[in-house]
Amino acid sequence: MVAIDAPNHGDRPKDEEFGRIVAGLRGGGDTGALAAAMHAHLAGQAVAEWRAVLTAVRRLDEVGEGPAGYCGLSMGCGLGIPLIAAEPRIGAAVLGLLGADGLAGEAAQVKAPVRFLLQWDDRLVPRERGLALFDALGTPDKTLHANPGGHGDVPSFEVDDEVRFFARHLGQPRSGSSSTKP
Repeated sequence: MVAIDAPNHGDRPKDEEFGRIVAGLRGGGDTGALAAAMHAHLAGQAVAEWRAVLTAVRRLDEVGEGPAGYCGLSMGCGLGIPLIAAEPRIGAAVLGLLGADGLAGEAAQVKAPVRFLLQWDDRLVPRERGLALFDALGTPDKTLHANPGGHGDVPSFEVDDEVRFFARHLGQPRSGSSSTKP
C-alpha cells in the first residue's frame, strides 16, 4: 500500500486559495460548491504526483507492472476520480462519501471497476449527491454499498470486503509481494 498527503495537507505548504476554500467550508457556505472548488484546486497537482508515485512503485521488483488499485473516500474520492479517469494503470477502485458536484464529467470517463460507498445518513454529503456521483461513473462494472450512519460511520466489514474486491479485480498478490493501492 502507498499513501501520500494531498497537496495543502499534512506538513505540505498551504496556499492562499486553499485557505480561502477551507474558510468558506468552516463558515457554512455551500459545501457542495466549495468541495468541488477544493477538489478542482488540488486535483491537478495530486493527479500528477500519484502518476509519478505509481511509476516509481511499479519499478520495484516486489510490485511489478500489474494493475494498481485506488481507494479514496471523501476528499480521496474527489482527487481519485480525476486520477482514475486519466490513468489506465488503475485496474479497480473503491470510492465514495462524496457527491457529483464538479466531478460528473470526469466520473463518466472512469472505466475501471468501482465499489462505491455511501452513508445513508451523511450530513456532509446528502445521499442524492452521492447517488448522482455513482450514476455518473462511466464503468458498467460498479456496485453501490449503502450503509446507515453518518459520514465517518463506514462499517468495518466494508474494509474486509474491499480486500476481496481488489483481489477479485486485480488478482492475488505474488507470494511475498505487496499490492499497490494509491
